[in-house]
Amino acid sequence: MEDLPKNCDRTGRASGRSVNRGVRGLTTSTGSNSVPAAGLGGVPGVAPVSVIVPCYKCAATIDRAVDSVARQSWRPAEVILVDDGNAEDTLNALRLQERRLGSAFVHIISLPQNQGAAAARNAGWDAATQPYVAFLDADDAWHPRQIELQMGFMFEHSDVGICAHGLRWVVGNIPALDVIHTIRARDIKKRELLLHNPIVTSSVAITRSLPLRFDSAKRRSEDYGLWLEAVCSGVGIALLDVQLAHSFKAPFGAGGLSGAMWKMEQGELGNYASLRKAGHISAVAWVAVSTFSLAKHARRLLVVQARRFRRFIGTRAARGRANAGQ
Repeated sequence: MEDLPKNCDRTGRASGRSVNRGVRGLTTSTGSNSVPAAGLGGVPGVAPVSVIVPCYKCAATIDRAVDSVARQSWRPAEVILVDDGNAEDTLNALRLQERRLGSAFVHIISLPQNQGAAAARNAGWDAATQPYVAFLDADDAWHPRQIELQMGFMFEHSDVGICAHGLRWVVGNIPALDVIHTIRARDIKKRELLLHNPIVTSSVAITRSLPLRFDSAKRRSEDYGLWLEAVCSGVGIALLDVQLAHSFKAPFGAGGLSGAMWKMEQGELGNYASLRKAGHISAVAWVAVSTFSLAKHARRLLVVQARRFRRFIGTRAARGRANAGQ
């Protein structure tokens, strides 16, 4: 990985010129295929990162997720698969990852019963041995240079406690590898995060020592709750403008937890209520962001209904053509 330009200070701002507040004044060249020779005080050639994968009913997708980690240009030190009270088929799939990649790289932690993604991520976070922790959902996958690029940015910006990046929605197979030439990053501030959550959990890397955790009592929107708590506590959050993760389901109205849209909305509203209770936002701000959230929820419902209507029309048309051809 190439060094930062010589005219940039530790915050990434180019000396001798002004930049817009909240945007890192830096374009980091990533055209080289070279990999850092050593981790941050760790084993040469191994990234000082613990990758946490919460696993529940993921036998069909865990191979793809773990393979995307194992094939990183800068391979992380360990992958922690958290068995969240699975049946034997999923547990066997996790054990297969451990056998084929080695127990030194893949570790399995088993929870006694299903407790949800938040508790599973916390268990992995607590068991992590590396100074950085990255999260990946079992039905998502990473770009092969995800660790290399994200960690390169975090090493150069010690003020950033949480770093995220873009995600590409994929239908079918993972697309051909993009050639990444430049990366820019911007700071995520409290106001923006209250109105919109641009952070996808499978894109997040954090410093392990961060004195926060996911709310294990919540099953939905617990990740957004952590980002909000962090930014309100003064933790630096940066968003890279590059897509280094792949998701294989639609953002709204698809299967999984995100498909339970009203429950997701209730989780988001609960986050705002928690911020108000902790004194992080005023009563006026609480009412404003909650109202805005409900408006966004209504729009999502319209998007889902429109998608279902188009699918219905397409199915009817296909049946009509089939009947006409008989």
